[in-house]
Amino acid sequence: MVKDGSIGDAELTGGNFAVSNLGMFCVEHFAALVPPGMAAILAVGAIQDEVVVQDGKIVPASVMRVTLMSDHRVVDGMYAASFLVELKRLLENPEEL
Repeated sequence: MVKDGSIGDAELTGGNFAVSNLGMFCVEHFAALVPPGMAAILAVGAIQDEVVVQDGKIVPASVMRVTLMSDHRVVDGMYAASFLVELKRLLENPEEL
C-alpha cells in the first residue's frame, strides 16, 4: 500500500501508538514527534557494535537505542518509563516473547 501510494486516511487514523524505524537507514538515534491524535511514538535506531562495560569488564556488544516520546496529557511519564524498562528486558531476553 505505502509503496504504491494507495494508502488512505483509514489506514493512517485510529491508532494510539506509533513506531518510527530509521535504523534501517543506519541512523543511530533520533527523536520522533508524536503524531496528532496518538499517545506516543517509539523511535528505533540502528543496531551498532560498541564496546561496553559489563560486570566490570570491557566487552563488545550490539547496542540499539530507542527513544519514547509521549503526550503527557495522555500518558503519565512513569508508565512510559515502565514501558521502556519492559521493552529493554524483552529485547535482551527474546525467548520470553
